[in-house]
Amino acid sequence: MNGNNICIILCHPDESRNVGSVCRAMANNDILDLRIVGKKEDYDENQVLTLAHAEPAVEIWKNVKFFGSLKDASQDCAVVAGTTRRRGKKRKDFLMFPEEFAENVSRIASSDESPSKIAMVFGNERTGLSDEELCDCTLGINIPSSENFGSLNLSHAVQVMCYTVFRKFSKYTEGYVPVSTKRLDKTVNCIADNLQKIGFFKVTGRDDMEIFWRGILSRASLSEGEAQYLEKIFTKASGLAQKK
Repeated sequence: MNGNNICIILCHPDESRNVGSVCRAMANNDILDLRIVGKKEDYDENQVLTLAHAEPAVEIWKNVKFFGSLKDASQDCAVVAGTTRRRGKKRKDFLMFPEEFAENVSRIASSDESPSKIAMVFGNERTGLSDEELCDCTLGINIPSSENFGSLNLSHAVQVMCYTVFRKFSKYTEGYVPVSTKRLDKTVNCIADNLQKIGFFKVTGRDDMEIFWRGILSRASLSEGEAQYLEKIFTKASGLAQKK
């Protein structure tokens, strides 16, 4: 899945400023396809652009598409996910959490060439999605929030959803691969060897020292680069100590 496969659909948003903030939230997460159920003349472009702030958020507004209905806006979508905090007989039997949604749809659209779009749909600021609009969605999503104040600002809800799916297709999800225990033993042995060279402990204390370092470093989940850096530190420190 990638940002080109995802679109945001706003159903009759009230506030021009919220639309601008939505553009900015989308741009923050490399999602560029904005669709609005409504009329362009209902929105103050100056207010939109003020909150969009800068490119590429401004470009999202320039390329926004307007539709007469949610069905029209989502015709090219394989998944149409409506966000709602209200439950009921006509409001989907099952509501996914954002993380569950991202995990499920990540397998559907996997390339720039895929014709399938994934739509995330957001309702009016005051009323949310109507029963009819949610019925036009293929599934429902609930963003957990406080029981004391459960209503999210429109742009905040968009930010939560965009960020959650962004983590699924972004390079930042790759992280790093922690070294294996076999590789970790090499680092531990290097540390112990160099400490022994400078007389830090007697031979009989080496086992305890290795257990100590192995416990700390295994909890740290070192990357290969970090393991090598530690080895260089202790090797250099030992060399300097021996020269003196």
